[in-house]
Amino acid sequence: MVRVPLSPQERARGERFGVLLREARGERSMVEVAAAAGVSAETLRKIETGRAPTPAFFTIAALAYALGVSLDALAGACAEDAEAGAGGGEALTA
Repeated sequence: MVRVPLSPQERARGERFGVLLREARGERSMVEVAAAAGVSAETLRKIETGRAPTPAFFTIAALAYALGVSLDALAGACAEDAEAGAGGGEALTA
């Protein structure tokens, strides 16, 4: 199966998502958050750096739960970014 390449907007959304996760992680280590979410530290690293711009839903849900962030807040921040361009959205709150 051939995967359709991501658009620049989809890549930018993935990068913004990574920034949001990094901000939500705060002082917690990547290993600690990844373990709490049940994903590998490498998976979290790829998401945070934008190298994995379209993670699976259950990966996103597990990370959101581990970070104490609602899926609505993540989706809203990413949707705002897509609509407003590469500017900042609202900060995520736990």
